[in-house]
Amino acid sequence: MAVLVVLIVTFLASLGITWAGSGEPAYILSGNIAMCAMLQFTALGHFKFPEGMSRMIPPFVPFKKTMVLLTGLIEIAAGIALLFPATRHAAGIFLILFFIALLPANIYAASQHLDYQKGTYDGKGPEYLWFRIPMQVFLIAWVWYFAVQPAV
Repeated sequence: MAVLVVLIVTFLASLGITWAGSGEPAYILSGNIAMCAMLQFTALGHFKFPEGMSRMIPPFVPFKKTMVLLTGLIEIAAGIALLFPATRHAAGIFLILFFIALLPANIYAASQHLDYQKGTYDGKGPEYLWFRIPMQVFLIAWVWYFAVQPAV
């Protein structure tokens, strides 16, 4: 839920600032600033909770902690790339694929009742997916609308 709060509050704040500064809101820029802020926020979790987040990755995948840290760096870089028109479209396509690729880890974590912040197996479980999967679709749609679609 905090992820969506960061996304929406940043979007609205950016709209207000661009509107106040130029007399009209910059929707595309604001949408990308908001996604960048959200990705910086989620990347923090990769560095704050690497042990718990590494448990989101199925057992057959090697180098779990390294992958958690690497995906945190990827989120930071992709978010920053959204801020520049020259890299926005490519970053948007990458992020859509990235969000799709990460969904199985979220499904696996939910099936294990993982609470990645505590690193324990007493989390919400599969019912969390009723929120997570629609949110993932929303994030993909957001990136499509604000980063990919404007260039098409």
